[in-house]
Amino acid sequence: MLQNTNPLNPIDYIRPYHDHEVHDALQEHCKHPMIKALLGFALPEKSSDEILQILDSCHSIRDFQTKIIYPAVMRILDKSSEGLTSSGFEKLTPGQPYLFISNHRDIVLDTSLLNAILYEKNLLMTASAIGDNLVHKPFLMALSRLNRNFLVQRKLTPKEMLESSKMLSEYIKQLLTQDKRSVWIAQREGRTKDGNDQSQQGVLKMLALAKGEKSPVDYFKGFKLVPVAISYEYDPTDRLKMPELLAKHFDEPYIKTNNEDFNSILQGALGNKKRIHIAAGEVFDQEWDAIAAQESLPNKQLALTADFIDQSIHRYYHLWPSNYIAYDIYHRTNRFSAHYDEKEKRQFERRLEKRIDMQNEVMLNSFLLMYANPVINKLALEKANAQ
Repeated sequence: MLQNTNPLNPIDYIRPYHDHEVHDALQEHCKHPMIKALLGFALPEKSSDEILQILDSCHSIRDFQTKIIYPAVMRILDKSSEGLTSSGFEKLTPGQPYLFISNHRDIVLDTSLLNAILYEKNLLMTASAIGDNLVHKPFLMALSRLNRNFLVQRKLTPKEMLESSKMLSEYIKQLLTQDKRSVWIAQREGRTKDGNDQSQQGVLKMLALAKGEKSPVDYFKGFKLVPVAISYEYDPTDRLKMPELLAKHFDEPYIKTNNEDFNSILQGALGNKKRIHIAAGEVFDQEWDAIAAQESLPNKQLALTADFIDQSIHRYYHLWPSNYIAYDIYHRTNRFSAHYDEKEKRQFERRLEKRIDMQNEVMLNSFLLMYANPVINKLALEKANAQ
């Protein structure tokens, strides 16, 4: 665990840089090989002197995000995807802070792509949660703080975890209400490995720790909560997720390798994603009244909130040919054949053959469900709504 360097103000450990700290931080870390590589990737047509001039002009997180991170994201999309589309963001109001809760597939790209859309739509970019296990190297910590990430502390004792969660909840409340800053947080701890996007009640419980005497519903009513569905046609880290899925299937403990997260970050950025879509759901409004009418107990209100978030994410999740193909192969049917052609099916089948052992039935089924589960979830939602 990283140590808090200022015990008098514990938030200094988890917060991003303040704008007045950005310039000095960039000057301190800009010569690190990995940050130099990022700068060269983001600004390939600039000379070293021109890049230094751009860095020297960065005096806020927004400067860094718009001058460095945004061009880097555009380059990633150009080199490893067939484009990013979005929907629903036109219903949001510029200058209004929102609490975005989304499914989580890629360690870095999910929030980077969301913020690129927010920037293009002239909406407030987010302060975003990131596990401190991902930033144990000083240059990674600096990059995360420059990109307006705040830290979620891991590997704490139960007592430490409660105190950390209280502090995090108060900090998120401060961001939304006092700083007027949008916030992004994943619907669950860590990425969804099996494609089955389900919110963890514990995430919502942490968010509600700052509620005081209010009920969770009355507390959340004070924010503009927006569920977000992030959908990649191909998950570039699908093969990397298989060992954990297999361990889960056989009910075995899973231990990450030393560089596993870093490899996932690199593969997620550089691997082929084909098309990507990010959809903003409706801002929660009537949902709060529906929850309050059904339940008064805090834990049950949180459970219903998780259900409503899941329903929104499943409803707005953009299904690609890869999802329908995986569903049909897994179920040995052609139910959704109208949603893909033979070329797309052959491409997906070649992906299967290259990335897994086709003779291993558990591995094959786990890989297929990773892509098929969004279809299964949408079908379940449509069935529930029809009843």
